[in-house]
Formats: sequence, C-alpha cells, structure tokens
Amino acid sequence: MKKRLLQTKRVPRTLGPVWLRWVLFAAASGCMGLGAAVAVQWVVTGSLSIVWEWFMKWPAYLLLTAVGLGTVTAALGALLGRLWIAGALVGAVSLILSLVDYFKNAINGTPLSLADFGLAAQLGQVAGVAGELKPPVDFWMALVAVGICVGLLAMTAPIIRISGRGRFAAFALAFSAAVGLCTPAGAARAAEGFGVDIVTRLDTTSSHDTYGLVLSLWRDAFLQAKESPEDYGEEYMAAVLDRIDEILLADAENEETPETAPNIIMVLSESFFDLTRLPDLTYERDPLENFHALEAESISGDFHSHYLGYGTGYIEMSMLYGVNSLDFGPGTNICFLEDDLYERFDSLTEQYTGGGDYRAELLHGYDDSLYNRTVTYPLLGFSNLLFSADIQQLGFDWQGGVYGGYYMKDSYFFAAMLDRMADINAAGQRAFLYGITMENHQPFDAEKFGYECQIGVESQTLSDEDMAIVRVMLEGITRADQALGQLTDALRNSPEPTIVVFFGDHRPNLFMTDGDTVYTKLGLCPENDTTEWTAEQICDLYSTDYLIWANDAALLNGRAGTRRDSSITAIGPQLLELTGQPISRYWALLDKVSKACLTNTELYFVDGEGEPSLSGEEADLSEQDRELLALRDAVLYDALYGKQYITAAMNEPAGT
Repeated sequence: MKKRLLQTKRVPRTLGPVWLRWVLFAAASGCMGLGAAVAVQWVVTGSLSIVWEWFMKWPAYLLLTAVGLGTVTAALGALLGRLWIAGALVGAVSLILSLVDYFKNAINGTPLSLADFGLAAQLGQVAGVAGELKPPVDFWMALVAVGICVGLLAMTAPIIRISGRGRFAAFALAFSAAVGLCTPAGAARAAEGFGVDIVTRLDTTSSHDTYGLVLSLWRDAFLQAKESPEDYGEEYMAAVLDRIDEILLADAENEETPETAPNIIMVLSESFFDLTRLPDLTYERDPLENFHALEAESISGDFHSHYLGYGTGYIEMSMLYGVNSLDFGPGTNICFLEDDLYERFDSLTEQYTGGGDYRAELLHGYDDSLYNRTVTYPLLGFSNLLFSADIQQLGFDWQGGVYGGYYMKDSYFFAAMLDRMADINAAGQRAFLYGITMENHQPFDAEKFGYECQIGVESQTLSDEDMAIVRVMLEGITRADQALGQLTDALRNSPEPTIVVFFGDHRPNLFMTDGDTVYTKLGLCPENDTTEWTAEQICDLYSTDYLIWANDAALLNGRAGTRRDSSITAIGPQLLELTGQPISRYWALLDKVSKACLTNTELYFVDGEGEPSLSGEEADLSEQDRELLALRDAVLYDALYGKQYITAAMNEPAGT
C-alpha cells in the first residue's frame, strides 16, 4: 500500500538539464520583474510611449527596478516552488502600488512618497474625503499585460522549475540579494552601479519623473541622513547658544510687553485663497467681500504654504512646532514621529499655556481619523480636542443646518469656537483656539452644493463642464468668506479682547474634466507636473492669503492695514511678536529666521521679502541671514538627532 501511494504522488514535471533550468529560471524572474516595472510606470504615466521615452533617457533606472522586482520574484518562486505564483504576487503588489500613486495624484496632484505610508492605516478615511475614485483604463491594460506575463511563466513552468536542493540554493541566493538591496551598504553599491544619486534630496515630483515610482521610494529610504554641523559637540553647541543670546538680547531693550492678553482664535480655512487673482475669471460681485474689507483693519498678505492641494496635517505640525520636512530624514512623516520628539521644544501653544493663563483647544470640522491628531495635539499643549461629533454636542444656540455640501458648515463651526471661547473666559482663562474648517474641502463635484452658486462667474477659456467645477470652488470660498464676516461681526460686539488669525492652508488642486488643473488651463503653469515650473510659478501657486485681525485695533500695535508676507513657519512667530508672550529662545530664534526665510522645502525657497528661488543655495541672502539659518539647523540637529546639549536651554528665555 505504501509503495502504491508513493507511485501515485504527483511530482512537478521538469524538462532539460539543471544548468539550463537555472539560466531560464533567472531569465524568467528578470523578465517578470521587467514586466512589473513597466506596468507600474504605465499606470503612473498613463502612456507606454512615455515609459519608453523615460527608458531611453534613463535606461539604468528601469533596469535597476526590474532587477529589484525580479530578485523578489525569484526568491518567492524558489520558496513556493511555482514561479508563476510568485510573479502573480509581485505583479499584484506592484499594480496596487501604482494604483495608490494614481489615486494620490488624483486627490492632490502629487505622487506617492515614503512619508505617505504613515497614513496607510487611514487609507479608507483618506479615500472617504477624496470622493469617488476609479482605476484608469491604463490600469486594466497593465493588469492584462501582467496577466500575460504570469501566464507565460505558468506555460513554461517545466523548463524554468528548479527542484530539490537547487531550489533551496536558489531561494538562499535570491533572498540574500533582495535583502542586500534593502540594507544601507547594499543599496549604496547598487546605487553606485546604476548611477542613482542617494545624496541629493529632490522634491517628490522630480524624483518620480527621474527614477520612477518604485525606485524613487527605494531611493528615499536610503538617502543619506541629515548631516551634523561641522565640529558638532558640547563645546560647539555652547558657542551656538552664546551666539543666539547675543543676537536675541541685542533687540531685547526695544521690545515692549502689551498690557492686554487677548484671546487667540487661529483658523485654518480649508483650501481658501483669493480666487479673484486668477486670470480670465470675471465675477458679478466680489466673492471675498468680507476678507477684502477686513484687510483694511488687519495685517495681511501672501501666505506661503509648503503644499498645493493637500497636506493639512503636515501644515499644522510645521506651524505649531516650527519645523518642516527638511528638518527630518527623507520619507519622515512629521505627524507620526516618536512621542518624545514632540516634547523636545515647547510648542507655539505652550508659549501661551505655559504660564497657566491660557487654555488651548483644537476644534476640527471632521472626525479624528487622520494625521494622528489625537496623539500629537495633547503633546503640543492642547487640553481638549473637539471633532465634528463633539462639536455637535456643545448645545449652543443655532438656527439652521449643520452641514453644507459634504461637510460641516464654516458658520456653524465658528459659532462653536465662539461658544468655547465664552466658556473658557467665564472660567477665568484666556482661550487659545485652533480651528480647522472643512466646508470647502475636496471633492469639488458639480453637485456638492446642490448646484448652488451665489455669485455668477464667466470665463473666455474654460468649457461649461469645467466651469461647473469652478463654481463649486467659488461657492465654497464664498461661504468661507461669509462665515469669516459673521465671526468678526460677533467679536466686534464682544467685550473680550480677541485676535483672529485666518489663513488658507493651501490652494485646491482643482482638476478639470481633461485631467489638467485650473491653473494649467488658465496659463499659470505649463503643466500639472512641477518639474517644468519656474520658482515664481511655484511661489505663486503654493501660496494663499492670510490676515491677522483684532476687535481692538490697539492689539495690532499700530499695524492695522499693513501688508506683510507670512508663511506656515512664520505666522507663529509673527503672532508671538504681537502678543508679547513669554517667549523661549527657540521661538525667538524662529522669529529672527522668518525675517530671512519664509519657506524652505525640497521644491523651493522664499526669502523674508517674499522673493522665491529654487533652493536656499540659489537665494540672494546676506551673511547674517545665512548665519541665522545655520544656527536654526544646528539647534534642530542637536534636539532631533544629537545629544540635546542645549535643547533645554532653548525652551528658556534668552539670557537665562
């Protein structure tokens, strides 16, 4: 019986000599890797001809991608004993990755980056606020192509199958090679061999255009870490601290502390900007009549963002903590750092709450699912976090509906902020409220507001279908402006001194029916891809508008009606300068730096006067400006990567 069972057991059929099957196994794995690599780029670029042009320009990058995917295919094929199954798995994962990149581009116009994987657990929530997403036709065509590759592997299985001890040897070799590509030393050797730069940081779009999706993500994972300042050590950082004190104390005698401690209401208005600056669009009346009227009573100007069409959570962290993506290693998601990193420096909020006179609260017009806010905000000094469901339980008087379009109305949201301010003031404290609106959040479907648009708009360039999308943006911004007017009108009648900081986090990346953005259609940039944009075009489209208004003009120290450019990292120091709060060395240094640099990212640089460059190295800065930037870099390196020699001192006032 035992002999009969052994005779009936099926043994996978193999053909040809062992050496030939080894050669064919390796070749088939490489071809599958190449097929998966091409399929990924097919979905990402939307055209096989573009993939071919990319290959002809940088052939080594496609080949390295194929080697990486082929090595993984070989390891899985040897482990499973079926190369076609391994090919199906690698192909499926590759196509899923390309589809995620496609959806990311569809949502906000930027490619997938390593930092985005921090939001992987909230993928469903991200898709929920993005609207309906469908795979493109190219995805299905690439899927068919990958299926054909897998089918060929299955058909040729007898001549590419390795069995017995050879199978385990093949697995060991392929697995070792795959792991080697994922180690710093192995990655460095592969990068050198294929001409991949793992030293220079690039913006995500440029990196993808050059290296392709898979290799760009791999490259970011192994970019060299942030370098330490030359001569870094305790003595060096002590000298840095002395120099910071020298600079800060030189102006200390001229600083005056305001007599009044006002309430602070900071409003991050989703996708708000002055759309009357867009060319070719004419309106029957001013859609920002409240904002424009308030500018005469406010400090206002251009607001330089780090993002276009997305990135709200990253903007919040940069604003409240004074950092940006360049301060961390490539691919770092600044919303998902280790908890203790958020406590190295006292936040903007803690400049107010540290003395006990202020209570800080976050209000958000959506739920708590995104950007790790329930973890980070308490670490940054916020005592209470109120999301959509919590806000609706406050019980304040309100007439009308809560939702406008797909999200909470800005007017209802501002009524909630006023309610919280009143309660905090009644308890004997000042309020520091940070509010994040949602009414103007994407998607910009034509039916979002029930096809309502309060203000007529016309264009000589855009089609009727495109104008239907523009009207949704117009209606959302109009509603945000009206809610701002209601907020400031209520505060005019309040006896409590209050400062309102109102700003748009980023412009909407408004896609038209053919896939181009409204900015491309109106001639503000040559194409959606930022690689061909000038520094001036980037600066324009990566900026919104802001104002700082007070219900008592004296709170603005004689600056009402003035213009001044600001930014994500400059608005906090600007507010502290107005209110004269006990300010740490860290925030006092950031105030000085903001006079030299408003924005510094992988994509572009903006100096203190609002002049853009493609990088800080190209900017026309004085020696004093560059010294301030170097001091900031040294302080942040010491706190985030170094020994924290002076970090505690940076949380104290200058001279202590």
